[in-house]
This record gives sequence, structure tokens and C-alpha cells, in this order.
Amino acid sequence: MKSRLDEQTIAWRAAREFTDGSVVNLGYGMPGLCANLIPEDRTIFFQSENGVLGYGGLATDEEKDYELINASDQPVTPEPGMCFFDSAASFDMIRGEHIDIVVLGAYQVSENGDLANWGRPGRPATGMGGAMDLAVGAKKVIITMLHTTKEGTPRIVKKCTYPLTAKQCVSLIITDLAVVEVTKDGLILREIAPGWTAQEVQDLTEAKLTPASDLKEIEL
Repeated sequence: MKSRLDEQTIAWRAAREFTDGSVVNLGYGMPGLCANLIPEDRTIFFQSENGVLGYGGLATDEEKDYELINASDQPVTPEPGMCFFDSAASFDMIRGEHIDIVVLGAYQVSENGDLANWGRPGRPATGMGGAMDLAVGAKKVIITMLHTTKEGTPRIVKKCTYPLTAKQCVSLIITDLAVVEVTKDGLILREIAPGWTAQEVQDLTEAKLTPASDLKEIEL
């Protein structure tokens, strides 16, 4: 069986999309790992729905302070200039389109960039959190997820069958097999995991992927 990228590597690849000085919001789970994987030559201002801007990486066991957490209840580290505000102000930032990039997980992404990430049949969700606001308010939406379910069912689909978070909001999908760009002309396969072919990735994808003219392996 061919190897797939692990969650740390997926998050590392997503963090390469962050431009210097950008304001970034990280969703629950895998996206949160990005906070520890920022290139040394870039300054990123992490924003969280619970009212913090400018925090650092995820805290180690020795550093943990549960008075300083992100929206996923993960303890984070302080950075010079970090500031705090109420949740209403935080969502003003999100809805006012002041977030440059948001990284979210997903159950499904459709070929036109529809996102389903807060509920699925047989597993009732407690709520969608800030995902709906973030999906439509951020300037760029990056999805980090596994390419298929545990049963091998594709997560990149022609049409989402799970409850939608937002329509046509996703810009880039990064999985354990590929980097896929969502465009008005369809899904472009930009990068593939080492050892995989474009056809093998397509075989595990319901939606049509068009290989880029400069298709390459994900650099590790």
C-alpha cells in the first residue's frame, strides 16, 4: 500500500500558503497544527473567534495556560503585541472581511467549491461554530483533510451530500494525496503526494481533476 501524507505534513503544506503579515484563522483539528509550522521568514497574525489576535504556536505541556486558548480550546503561546477583545468584535473582524486566510477541515468539498464541514448523517453536530462566518468572510479558504473516508469514499465530490457550510467558498484543498485548486473552470490538480500518479489520485476522487501543466510532487 502506498504511503500518504500525515497530518503534520498536510498542515505544513497549508502553512506555506500564508503570506508575510497576513491575518489567519485556524479551524478545529488539523488546521490548528499550522500554528507551529510557520516559515521562519514570515510573521503571521493568528486570529481566533473567542477574541484574540497575534498569538503564537500551540503550547507544550510545560507552557499550557488554559486562560490563553484558541477557539478550539487549545492552549497557545503569547507573542509580543498580542491583543484581546470580546467575541462580538472578533466576528466583526470576520464578517467585515479582515481575515486574509482561514484554514478549515471538511467532510466534503464539491467541484465548485461548496463546503460541508459541520454535520453528517448519523453523527449529530453540537453546532457549526464560526465556520459559516469564516467560510464567507475570509478572503481565502484553504481546506485540510484526508482525501477519502476510512471506508475509502471520496471527500472531493461532484455535489456535497452533507449539510452545507457555505457555497462556492473554497479556494484550495490540501489532502494526504494532493493539492487541488478550485477555479471557475473546475478543479486543477496542482501537486500530488510522492509516489502517486495523477490517475491514482483521480481514481479516489469523485469530481473531475484536471492535471496542471506544471503538475509536481508535494515538496517535503
